[in-house]
Amino acid sequence: MQATGATGMSLEEEAKLVYGVVFSLRNLVSKLSAKPGSDGFISYRTSTYKLHYFETPTGLKFVLNTDPHMESMREALRTIYGQIYVEYVVKNPLMRQLTQSGVHPVQNDLFRGNLQRFVRSLPGFE
Repeated sequence: MQATGATGMSLEEEAKLVYGVVFSLRNLVSKLSAKPGSDGFISYRTSTYKLHYFETPTGLKFVLNTDPHMESMREALRTIYGQIYVEYVVKNPLMRQLTQSGVHPVQNDLFRGNLQRFVRSLPGFE
């Protein structure tokens, strides 16, 4: 049985929809941006949630959904990348073996545990 998200859709379907929205908004913002190389798309807000976006120089994308009234989570996303993802996924010596065996490297229990602890420590996620 597939896990379902808050919308009742499968997590995979939700992820595809979020990726499509982020991809479209990022392209729109980059075309409208007056300054090449600016941060561009950082977040958007609806009446029910706020989506925060961070992209690394290598193109890795991080998204965090929050309450619509939350302040920017850009620094939190940078921390997730620099201190949690890099530490527990990129530096994992088994990453190549996991990828070759068909296991996605982010299914790392240390990564997930540290990510959960970090997110729960943020204001508004208690």
